[in-house]
Amino acid sequence: MPQSKTVEEYILNAHSRQDILMVLRDLLKWSELTETIKWGAPCYSLNGKNVVGLGVFKEHVAIWFFQGALLKDEGNVLINAQSDKTKALRQWHFVNAEDLDEELIIAYINEAIENERQNRRVKISRNKKLIIPPELNEALSEDTNLRIAFAKFSPGKQREFANYIENAKQAKTKQTRLEKIIPMINNNIGLNDKYRKC
Repeated sequence: MPQSKTVEEYILNAHSRQDILMVLRDLLKWSELTETIKWGAPCYSLNGKNVVGLGVFKEHVAIWFFQGALLKDEGNVLINAQSDKTKALRQWHFVNAEDLDEELIIAYINEAIENERQNRRVKISRNKKLIIPPELNEALSEDTNLRIAFAKFSPGKQREFANYIENAKQAKTKQTRLEKIIPMINNNIGLNDKYRKC
């Protein structure tokens, strides 16, 4: 889907489920949230803080709540799309316009707004211990220059390299990933630097 500059453009560019997007947008526009485009998708904020987002995907439309883990979820509709990574964000998926329970959606939006007014946040622990997988540990112990270069990275960037190796399922994939990151480490390039803003 091409990058959109406005929410209207985003809905027009959606290849499917425009009807769902329009209903959700109308419900959000009636709230006190400010509408904008962030990361190429509709985003709704209160006093500059993200509260709700919308997105169309191949199988569904999602409304997500940035601090959704704090919502009561009385309708039992929220999911954590990446439970191993996402602590606060929760999504609600819609496949058909008939899935939309407008009254319930408004209740969730209002609760999210009230939580934001109270500055409620999911507390995320940033003190994760760095566990270096054996493959990377062996490469570091065999190459002093690599070890020195690796030590110059922040703990977060070191963790990204370690997780990249560790999350591979097969030994062959771990080795391929190790071969990919060694030049990056030696050249002081973080694994995800290309995704970070300059």
